[in-house]
Amino acid sequence: MKKFILPLLLFAGINSFAQQVNQITDPADWVNPLMGSQSKVELSNGNTYPAIALPWGMNTWSPQTGTMGNGWMYTYDADKIRGFKQTHQPSPWMNDYGQFAIMPVTGKAKFTQDDRASWFSHKAEVSKPYYYSVYLADADVTTEITPTERAAQFRFTFPKTDSSFIVVDPFNKGSYVKILPKEQKIIGYTTRYSRGKYTNFKNYFVIYVDKPFTYNRTWHGKTFAGADSLELSNDHAGAIIGFKTVKGEQVHLRVASSFISAEQAELNLQRELAHDSFDQTKQKARATWNKTLSRISIEGGSVDQTRTFYSCLYRMLFFPNKLYEVDAKNQIVHWSPYNGKVLPGYMFGGTGFWDTFRALYPFLNLMYPSINKEMQEGLINDYKEGGWLPEWSSPGYSDIMVGNNSASVVSDAYAKGLRGYDINTLYEALIHGANNEGPISAVGRYGVKYYNELGYVPYDVKINENAARTLEYAYDDFAIYQLGKALHRPKSETDLYKNRAMNYKNLFDPQYGLMRGKNKDGSWATPFSPFKWGDAFTEGNSWHYSWSVFHDINGLIKLMGGKDKFVNKLDSVFLLPPTFDDSYYGEVIHEIREMQIMNMGQYAHGNQPIQHMIYLYNYAGAPWKTQYWAREAMNRLYKATPDGYCGDEDNGQTSAWYVFSSLGFYPVCPATDQYVIGAPLFKKATLKLENGKTVVINAPANSDTNKYINTMQYNGKPYDMNWLSHSSLMQGAVINYNMSAQPNKTRGVKETSVPYSMSLQGDK
Repeated sequence: MKKFILPLLLFAGINSFAQQVNQITDPADWVNPLMGSQSKVELSNGNTYPAIALPWGMNTWSPQTGTMGNGWMYTYDADKIRGFKQTHQPSPWMNDYGQFAIMPVTGKAKFTQDDRASWFSHKAEVSKPYYYSVYLADADVTTEITPTERAAQFRFTFPKTDSSFIVVDPFNKGSYVKILPKEQKIIGYTTRYSRGKYTNFKNYFVIYVDKPFTYNRTWHGKTFAGADSLELSNDHAGAIIGFKTVKGEQVHLRVASSFISAEQAELNLQRELAHDSFDQTKQKARATWNKTLSRISIEGGSVDQTRTFYSCLYRMLFFPNKLYEVDAKNQIVHWSPYNGKVLPGYMFGGTGFWDTFRALYPFLNLMYPSINKEMQEGLINDYKEGGWLPEWSSPGYSDIMVGNNSASVVSDAYAKGLRGYDINTLYEALIHGANNEGPISAVGRYGVKYYNELGYVPYDVKINENAARTLEYAYDDFAIYQLGKALHRPKSETDLYKNRAMNYKNLFDPQYGLMRGKNKDGSWATPFSPFKWGDAFTEGNSWHYSWSVFHDINGLIKLMGGKDKFVNKLDSVFLLPPTFDDSYYGEVIHEIREMQIMNMGQYAHGNQPIQHMIYLYNYAGAPWKTQYWAREAMNRLYKATPDGYCGDEDNGQTSAWYVFSSLGFYPVCPATDQYVIGAPLFKKATLKLENGKTVVINAPANSDTNKYINTMQYNGKPYDMNWLSHSSLMQGAVINYNMSAQPNKTRGVKETSVPYSMSLQGDK
């Protein structure tokens, strides 16, 4: 790696900025794909797996340590690898679809997941975004993988033996294989998926091997098929081929897949791998990652901070993944998870808007708007083909989580300047989703009749997580209002959503100064404990969800009794002990445990609802407290290690918090033009925007101790605002920070310094 690192001081007790990284030429080599992989059901340190793929690629590859169907496909503490799996899994909780595995074995023709498993060590493992390698001790085989968007190359280095084999496992719940020895080829499909209901779902694959087969067998379950059976369809069908190898012999596999057809899988392979060697594909994949990650250059951080930054940025660039393909006529086409047909146009899958509306999509709008334009076009097809916008797609509608946050994803893209797609159809989809219950509770708005009539979803009508739904619906109504105004919709129409955006007030209990569930008759749900997880809230308690008024923090401040009381309430989150009531769940769910052990009181950064809360001090005249706590969270809760996250990474959202925060700002309220200022982590960051403009963030005095903003200049002029304008950044900017060890309690405290709030802008 060509890196320039300043010499280390030889004194004990120096701060981490002493070892500064001042030039990054190959950011892909600073990524640790194992960050967050030391996780389990009881405790998430990220719940990630080492994803070998290209940004937003249709397919991702990962070593598989878990058993077939186990969402924890790769865990850092595991000792054995069972296969190398093509995956589309967004998280272990969602599990997978369209998966199959490839595994080399030696000695005997072993094909079951336990028999073929091999011991491995992380000391003999190399994990990069564009390349993975591991030594399989039992087989004495080294496996290497490098990807394209819809294909991959494998390189197996075998020992000297007359019994070398390659197993192909399309998993159970319906699979098919066919061995074609003359073509040195294996084809097949898998029909396994974990969520939803689908028509004509198949993930077709094609595998070419560059060595003639001397052994060919198919198998089902734990049993070999007949010796002459080279084609097999079964609940769990698989293939195993074999040959003799000399010591150090390399056998290459070229693999591709398609959701459309076997012919399309072949086309994907020929188009994306062409005649490239393994090393050529690896070089291209590395170049793609370096180009994509290099859109942001950072300088002046420590080695650990630099690794963490690029590891988080890498993790943000996978989901939603492409479901579309390019047919023989070079047309964009996709298999539709909504009607089972092959149709023209874009399609994406594998993200939950409850997580990602907060910062992941705003980040795409800032740094990678062209891919989000494709995603917006994909949402149009979701609506046309399925009748609804997905709130969790994996690959189609999934009945999990709450909210109607597609409104935010659509509105923020338009507010941030994305154009060239049918926004009117998307607006129609938002209106439809906002006023109807869907076929499942996670599509449209569950409890919408109550919400529209009463201004909240009641606690006592058997609709779970009702307070969380109410608060998110209110923000989503704001997002619809914003888009309606931008599209010049009739005032009578936009006023409806403007008024509903204030529904958050209906759940504020002045006795506790917090949000609370309310019964249909208007009485408060009792008993009430602000420490009770779940029940009226989603994966959190009232202390976490009471801040979910993204669009009107000023209104929330007034409800809480003014700025001083608001700041005290924010402080209380960190000062309170990590008390919890888990009676709703009947057990300590992992999100509770993650809050409890982080030593930050009630601050539960490992889950999404509270992640913006640190930035709310900016609205109440105490921006230095945002600066302090943002730095604390970055330093204490993130590291580029297997236990490097403080909860679920969740499709780029928790990583997006870190990346935004390290740049010094965060999108508290998507669907507005503003980012709320924190304080930068690095001495310099350069953002290369897609429009050719550049944003340079300079903080030369930044250090572990100098974490406060003393003064700030925007394009050479003093700047006292606590927010940045997206549209202004798009024109290019130079932002200079003078950092200090002591907070400047006179900067950013004016009434005019505060970020957007709906009730401050006359939208009462």
